[in-house]
Amino acid sequence: MSEQYKSRVERKKIKRKKRSAKKDIAKKVFLTCLLACFFCLVAGVSAFAIMVSDAPKLDPEKLKDPVSSQIYDMNNDLITEVGIQKRDYVPFEEIPDLVKNAILATEDVRFFKHHGIDLIRLGGAVISNITDGFGSQGASTLTQQVVKMSYLSNEKTIKRKVQEAWLAFQLEQNLSKEEIFEIYVNKIPMGGNIYGIKTAANTYFGKDLDELTLPEAALIAGLPQRPNAYNPFVNPDLADKRKNTVLSLMHQHGFISEKEMKEAQKVKVKDLIVKEQENIKDDSPYQSFIDRVIDEVEKMGYNVYTDGLKIYTTMDPKAQEYVHTLLNTDKIIAFPNDKIQSGVVLLDTKTGEIRAIGGGRHQKVLRGLNYATDIRRQPGSTIKPILDYGPAIEYLKWSTAQIFEDKPHTYSDGTKVNNFGNRYYGNVTMRFALQKSLNIPAVKALQTVGLEKARSFAVNLGIPLEDTIYESYAIGGMKKGIAPIHLAGAYSAFGNNGVYNEPHAVKKIVLSDGETEIKPNIVSKVAMSDYTAFMITDMLKTVMRAGTGVSANVPGIPLAGKTGTTNYTDEELRKYGLDDRFVPDSWMGGYSTNYTAAVWVGYEKKKDGLSPAEQPLAKQIFKNLMAYVHQGIDTPDFTQPKSVVRLGVVKGTNPPQLAGPFTPSSQIIYEYFVKGYEPKEVSDQISEIPAPENLKASFNEKENSITLQWKAKKAEGLAFEVYVSENGGAPQLLKTTDERGLVIENVTPGVKYTFTVYAVYEGMKSRPASVTVDLTAYSDEEQPGLPENGNGQPNGGQNGTQEDGDDQSNQENDVDGENTSEGQQPGNGDENDSRDNPPSGENDQNTKKGKSTENSDKGRNGSQGNQSDRNFTTPAGENGAD
Repeated sequence: MSEQYKSRVERKKIKRKKRSAKKDIAKKVFLTCLLACFFCLVAGVSAFAIMVSDAPKLDPEKLKDPVSSQIYDMNNDLITEVGIQKRDYVPFEEIPDLVKNAILATEDVRFFKHHGIDLIRLGGAVISNITDGFGSQGASTLTQQVVKMSYLSNEKTIKRKVQEAWLAFQLEQNLSKEEIFEIYVNKIPMGGNIYGIKTAANTYFGKDLDELTLPEAALIAGLPQRPNAYNPFVNPDLADKRKNTVLSLMHQHGFISEKEMKEAQKVKVKDLIVKEQENIKDDSPYQSFIDRVIDEVEKMGYNVYTDGLKIYTTMDPKAQEYVHTLLNTDKIIAFPNDKIQSGVVLLDTKTGEIRAIGGGRHQKVLRGLNYATDIRRQPGSTIKPILDYGPAIEYLKWSTAQIFEDKPHTYSDGTKVNNFGNRYYGNVTMRFALQKSLNIPAVKALQTVGLEKARSFAVNLGIPLEDTIYESYAIGGMKKGIAPIHLAGAYSAFGNNGVYNEPHAVKKIVLSDGETEIKPNIVSKVAMSDYTAFMITDMLKTVMRAGTGVSANVPGIPLAGKTGTTNYTDEELRKYGLDDRFVPDSWMGGYSTNYTAAVWVGYEKKKDGLSPAEQPLAKQIFKNLMAYVHQGIDTPDFTQPKSVVRLGVVKGTNPPQLAGPFTPSSQIIYEYFVKGYEPKEVSDQISEIPAPENLKASFNEKENSITLQWKAKKAEGLAFEVYVSENGGAPQLLKTTDERGLVIENVTPGVKYTFTVYAVYEGMKSRPASVTVDLTAYSDEEQPGLPENGNGQPNGGQNGTQEDGDDQSNQENDVDGENTSEGQQPGNGDENDSRDNPPSGENDQNTKKGKSTENSDKGRNGSQGNQSDRNFTTPAGENGAD
């Protein structure tokens, strides 16, 4: 019994110990969590204190009065001030409930319930940002937006959000809800240079606020999120979607019924807005450029109209004014009508700085569609250097002599591809294909390189391509297309040794404190090898000299460029009632070492095609602009890099073969090759061996010898047969030599010598070159003076087929100049066409006493005659080469 009692007691003790142990663990865990929370709270409070320590102070003036910004050109001269405008201010009590409800439903439905920070909305945003990434969803209240517009940038950082919340809380302690709401609706940007809901209502709809309908109020409420994107004058379709989103929110929050929502959603924005906005017509020559500046500043997180910035730009005011005059007057180009549109971009080739922008012709609204930067049109053949031939050189190391078989071809899916006019040229080089803008070689190049590599190359040059591209892109058949600014940016990299600098209009901004400088993050990178850039450039120079760009070329300026047009489908031609001569788009892009320009010409609506007479406008604009900006400046040519070699190759050889020393000049073309990938095989194509040139003879009275000298190309295995005829007798072979000269000793006074020299190579013999030395007046008894032409130098001619110094092969030219002694004239000598015989010994040419005359005979002889017993040596100093 006692043992049982004892065991029960022990078991109770053990249980009490276990319970005590569990309590101890729980206490420790609780205390640890409490301590951790305390430290987190302390850390959080400390971090909060640090982040708000340099937050701006509330300034009532900044809340209500936006500060304008100043814009400067490339010379740091002020060109305009943006933000000074008439604002139609509306007090809170005059804002209709319809407009209030639309704004609350869209921006901050709990505005009148929170104290500057909406914790419920914040919680939802936190979850969204955790799952989708920071910045994916905002939680800013109207109060926070007022703070942000007045004091902070649009930068999405935790510090900025903390400062925003802190200032919003403070603002709620100082102003009433009605005052904050009033500031908001009068301060918000509403597209372009329009601020405040009252100004927007009058601008877009020609109405006062109390006259707005439900769909109009919904659009007004939806504009502040992306004012320029939702601008109904520019993007009515996008504005429609935004309006409908606001109507859905109003229904969701109980401000309107489902029936009201659906009826308002049926209304199209284009039927609501006023048709003409002459009151804000763009008359400024700088406005197109300013549009780009505003876009770039907004991307940097600042507001041009309210932040009081000093903005330093890249604009050349003279070039900008010229572009404006070019597009908007008939002083330079006579446009056929005012409907035709154009977009123009001028860049500094080396830096990517935008010098001028032509955003359109006769623009009717500020911040309207900018045809230089905003459009997306198919680029036609201007894409070929970027998407086809550039990648082929970069990745496959193709040369400009790469051969394509230009004949009917298909895409990989079997769809036919045609050249313009269905004309085909057979085997052509890459240079010729680009010069003639042939489609088949371009498609074949893209197919060989591969879509993925070609896309990567183009995207690296700033071309906005989708993730998936198709073979039709090779000739410009894109889904979305590009703008002139994209084409200019890509082409400038070709002119800048392969370095791509993102086109940009802003150099820096200075904040309203007058001290803080902010510079944009400009993309600058090596986008391709220097050999790719140079070889594309050289081919595009051919386009300007002898291809489709001839009429756009500017004499005296080394220009590279490419034209482009797009086509209608057969269905579109039928739909618009056009014939196949009309095109939707005409392009011209090109560059020098100083400037790059890209021009698009077309109509706003695709139904209005460019006629054959209108299609050259892009080239005319390009030519006039490039001629203007290059006036009075030095424009060096493009420099061949060490990674490229220039070689003469035989026309039509595939793969290319090097020209031999005697390849006919008419069969040689000069092309560029990536170093290390040049051809090694030399062509054996020979039509004839060039005759020796500049054959000269001189008599040395003291030595009683005659010295012969001539010039010829350097070629291994080349030899020369030298014949002599005395007093018109039968010719005799003196010697066969590989030298370029011969000394004949122990000559006989009183004899007239005629010397004939043939070049011999691989069994072939050239036309002859001959020279005569008349010693008939000399005798053993009476030694004459020197020949009357002076110093024993002969008169005579030559029978060469090339100009001196113009070597039509890959070998060094031995001919370094013509004999320019007084009285000498280069000539073709005798015209006897007896190629197979040496001189017959008959020479009816008159000679003078002591005179040596040079002549060329076209004859050859399979028989070499008898070897003369004259003594002969190589002239002193001669080594067989010049």
